[in-house]
Amino acid sequence: MKFPYYKQQDKMDCGPTCLRMMAKYCGRNYSIQKLRTICKITRNGVNLLGLSEAAEQIGFRTIGVKLTIDQLKEVQLPCILHWRQNHFVILYKVKKDRFYIADPADGLITLSYQQFRKNWFSHKELHDGISLLLGTTPEFFEKDQEKRVKSNWWSVLRYFYVYKKLFIQLLIGLTVGSLLSLITPFLTQSLVDIGINTRNLNFVYLILIAQVMLFFGSTSVNFIRSWILLHVSSRINISILTDFLMKLMKLPLSYFETKTTGDIMQRMSDQQKIESFLTGTALNAVFSVFNLVIFIVILAYYNLVIFSVSIISTVLYTGWIVIFLKRRRNLNYKQFDYFSANQSTIIELVSGIQEIKLNNCEQQKRWGWEHVQASLFKFKVKSLALDQFQQAGSMFINQGKNILITFLSVKAVIDGQITLGGMMAIQYIVGQVNSPVEQMLGLIQGYQDAKISLERLNEIHDIEDEESPDRNWVSVMPANKSINIHRLTFRYPGAGNDPVLENINLHIPEGKTTAIVGMSGSGKTTVLKMLLRFFEPEIGEIRVGETRLNQLSFKFWRSQCGTVLQDGFIFADSIAANIAVGDEFPEKEKLEQAIKIANIGDFIEELPFGLQTKIGTAGSGISQGQKQRLLIARAVYKNPHYLFFDEATNALDANNERIIMDNLKEFCRGRTVVVVAHRLSTVSNADNIIVLDKGKIIEEGSHNELTNLRGEYFKLVKNQLELGV
Repeated sequence: MKFPYYKQQDKMDCGPTCLRMMAKYCGRNYSIQKLRTICKITRNGVNLLGLSEAAEQIGFRTIGVKLTIDQLKEVQLPCILHWRQNHFVILYKVKKDRFYIADPADGLITLSYQQFRKNWFSHKELHDGISLLLGTTPEFFEKDQEKRVKSNWWSVLRYFYVYKKLFIQLLIGLTVGSLLSLITPFLTQSLVDIGINTRNLNFVYLILIAQVMLFFGSTSVNFIRSWILLHVSSRINISILTDFLMKLMKLPLSYFETKTTGDIMQRMSDQQKIESFLTGTALNAVFSVFNLVIFIVILAYYNLVIFSVSIISTVLYTGWIVIFLKRRRNLNYKQFDYFSANQSTIIELVSGIQEIKLNNCEQQKRWGWEHVQASLFKFKVKSLALDQFQQAGSMFINQGKNILITFLSVKAVIDGQITLGGMMAIQYIVGQVNSPVEQMLGLIQGYQDAKISLERLNEIHDIEDEESPDRNWVSVMPANKSINIHRLTFRYPGAGNDPVLENINLHIPEGKTTAIVGMSGSGKTTVLKMLLRFFEPEIGEIRVGETRLNQLSFKFWRSQCGTVLQDGFIFADSIAANIAVGDEFPEKEKLEQAIKIANIGDFIEELPFGLQTKIGTAGSGISQGQKQRLLIARAVYKNPHYLFFDEATNALDANNERIIMDNLKEFCRGRTVVVVAHRLSTVSNADNIIVLDKGKIIEEGSHNELTNLRGEYFKLVKNQLELGV
C-alpha cells in the first residue's frame, strides 16, 4: 500500500509530523496539534527523547538505536531516522539499494545508497546513524483515536458569501467572455466559405466588423472582470487577515514561545494563497472546463475522428506531465540542499573573510566553494536533461496531434466532408483546447498548496483563546495585594528538561521592593514570567491576596503591571508613542513625569523633532542604554501598582543608573516592586532579597542580613560592592 504522507505545517514540525504518518500507517488518526503537545515541542523543535515519549504515550513501543545501513535493512520498517543532524524523516521501504523516504518537508522521495548515506550519517568518519524503531502495542489500538478533521473550507468561503452579488456579476462576465470566444471559429468559417468563395467583399467587411466588435466586447468584459476581482480579493484579504490578527492577539503568550517568527509570518501569507486559489486558479479552471467541454462538443460536431484524436492526445499529454511530477519533486528536494549549501558557503566566505585571511586558509575555503559549485553543476545538468526530456515528449504529443489533425482536416476538405472554413475553425478550436488542460494541471497543484495553507490557518483558529469568553474572570483587585507563591514547580516545554523552578515558596509583600538575585540560569527571569502569566505552573499556585492569579482576567492583571524586560521591544513610531503605548492621546503630565524619572529628557531635547522623532526600525537608531530608559519611562507612564524589572539598568552607565534608581525610589513608594538583577548595586536597598540557585531559594533576607550571613549572596556581591572578606 502507498505510504500515507502529511506535509509539516511549521519549520520545526518534522518530529510530530513523522509520528502522525506512523500512526496513520498503523490505522490511527491524530491531529498535529495534539502530537505537538505530547512531544513537548519548543521553538527549536523536538528531540529524539520527546519523540520517543510521545510515541509511547499513544501506544507505540520504541527503542532508539545506532545502526549501520546493513543493520537498518534488517529492522522492521517503517522507522524514524535522524536526518542531517537537524531533521526527522521516515524510512518506509528499502529495495535494491533504493531507499524510500517520507520527508515531512519535501514529500515521498527515493534516494540512492550514496545519497542516503550522506544524509543519514552525522559525520563522514562514522558508519552508523540514529534511528527510532517503533512497533505497536495492544494499547495503541485500544486508545480512542481522534476524528479526522477535514479542511474547513466553509471558514474561508463565508468571506466570499458576503460578496455573492459581485461573484454573480463575475460569473456572468466569464460566461459572456466564453460565449464570445466560441463565436470566433464560426466567424472564421463564414469568412472563408462565404466571403472568399463567393467573392462578396461586403460580407467580408461585415465579418471583420463583427470580429472587431467581439474584440472590444471581450476586452471590456476582461477589464470589468479584473476590476471586480481586485475589489473582491482586496476586501477578502483584509477581512481574513484582520480576523487572523484578532485571533493571534488572543492566543496565550506560551504559544509564541514555541513558534518562530517565520512560522507565524507563513500563516499570514497562507490566507493570500487561499484567496488567490479561490479567486484566480479555481475560478479560471472552472471556466476552462466549461470552455473545454464546449470546444470538444464543437469538435465532435465538425468531425468525430478529429474529436477522438483530440481526446486521446489530451489524455496522453496529461499523463506524460503527471509522470514527471514525482521526479520533479525529487529534484526540488535536491535543489534546496544544493542551493542552501551554496548560499551558506558564500555567506561564510564573506562573513569570515577576516579569519580566513588571518589564518591563511584562502585556498582551502575557495576549494570548498568550488566543490559545491561542481555538485551544483551536476545537478543543473540533470535538471536540464529532465526538462528537455519532458519538453520533447510534450512537444511530440502536441505537434503530432496538430499534424495529424491538420492531415485529417485537409483530407476531410478534399473528401468534401467539411469546408475550407470548417478546417480553419477546427485549427482554432484545437489551439483553444490546450490551455484548459494546462490550467487543470495547475489547479491540482494549487489545490494541494491551498489545502495545506487552510490546515495551518484552521489550526490557529482551533487554539483556545488566552482569555476564554465562556469563563467568568475576576476584574477587581483584592484588598490585600500581596503576592504569594506556594510550592511552585515549572519546567520549560521539551522532553528531558529539568525543572527551572522547583518547589518555590515566596511571599512578595504589598508596597515593598523584593529583589531576586542569583547566577545565570538560576530561574530569576522565569519567576517574573510566571508572575506575568507567560506560563501556567506545572505544580503549585500563585495568589494575589486570597485570589488565585489564574482567576484574574489577563488584560486586567497586565493593566496593573508595569514591566521592563531584557528583550523589551521598541516600536517603529515616535518617542511619545513608544512611551505611552496603548494611549492614542498621551497625557502631557504623565509623559513629563515618565521622562524625568527615566532621565531621558536630555536625549529627547537633542533630537530634531523632540518627542515626535521617529525611532525603531522606521526611524533613527538608539543605543541599548537609551532603549532601557525608554522602557523604564513606558513602565512609569502606565502608573501601575506592580512593577517588574528584569535587568532594567544593566546597559546604563553608573551615573545614569544612580539617578534613575533615586528617581524610582520615590516613584515606587507604596507600590509592589519585583527586581531581577545581576548588577547587585541595584538591589542593595530592597526590603527583601531572594537568592536563587538552580531553581531553588537558598537564602532570603535584607542586604545587611545576607552579607552578615556570608553565604551565597555574600559571594555574589563581595567583588561588585567591594566588601571585605
